[in-house]
Amino acid sequence: MTWRMPAEREPHRRTWMAFPPAGSEITATPEAVTEARAAWTAVAHAVAEFEPVSMIVDPADVAAARSCLSSAVEIVEAPLDDAWMRDIGPTFVHGEDGAVAAVDWVFNGWGQQDWARWDNDQLIAKAVATAAAVPVVDSPLINEGGGIQVDGAGTVIVTETVQLDPYRNPGLTRADVEAELRRTIGVDTVIWLPRGLWRDSQRFGTRGHSDIVAALPAPGVVLVHDQRDPEHPDHALSRELMRMLADETDSAGKPFEVVPVPAPRTLRDEEGFVDYSYINHYVCNDAVILCGFDDRNDAEAAAVLAEVYPGRAVVTVNAREIFARGGGIHCITQNEPMPRL
Repeated sequence: MTWRMPAEREPHRRTWMAFPPAGSEITATPEAVTEARAAWTAVAHAVAEFEPVSMIVDPADVAAARSCLSSAVEIVEAPLDDAWMRDIGPTFVHGEDGAVAAVDWVFNGWGQQDWARWDNDQLIAKAVATAAAVPVVDSPLINEGGGIQVDGAGTVIVTETVQLDPYRNPGLTRADVEAELRRTIGVDTVIWLPRGLWRDSQRFGTRGHSDIVAALPAPGVVLVHDQRDPEHPDHALSRELMRMLADETDSAGKPFEVVPVPAPRTLRDEEGFVDYSYINHYVCNDAVILCGFDDRNDAEAAAVLAEVYPGRAVVTVNAREIFARGGGIHCITQNEPMPRL
């Protein structure tokens, strides 16, 4: 069977999310529980205006979830360690007949991070596939959905620090990774970025997911995180990636149109340099859910995304509390595509 991962802009059956469980790394205090759940709920309700949303909820948190979520959000019970559905959930693909299947990557806590737990989360992909009533495509590759960005036409963006991480896939070469991506998500062109954003590479990050630094809104077009302030350590990376991607071609051999998306002007929080990024948006049916930061560049980013995703509403949701926990709106959502009949 040949599989193909559709672009996020293709029609969705629904969006999957996970409700932040009490006692996780991102909900370590009662105040953190309230803040995280409010942030995740705001995203769920924004998406639910455009398509169905199914929320995985730990059985211990069902009552809390029902008090937060509107009736528009379906609750599906399964034990959870954390709430980053992009990474713990499956990657949905189409088969040759257009039917949907779910790739179950191996999940090991973003490369065996010492703060992570994954006894439950490593089982979430299969739980979601069961709830969605789609078959599972098993993969031995340790990978997360946030570490792959596809255009739906054969091109994927990855980072050397994730798929080649010795704490994820020791001993695998680029060729090994590319062969497995070809088998599972149907790509033939793999673009390797050297690393991700600075904050995402620190202790509580992912070691450099691609979905916070670059996105493929259409074949031949790449959005790149543009940190314009030389004071920020991501300034040099932005320059490097824009030069690099300008020299790359997509699966069809087409040179990329590189579209810079400004980083927010906010440079720091109480922990140091931030990785606030508009690249970590989520494309759903008829809309783009954009990370907002109450920042002067929010409006410019919204205008760029409105241009590259024509015909879609751009809905901005405050993402500061999500980023404070190590990710953004794309990281907490996972798109299940419609079957292609």
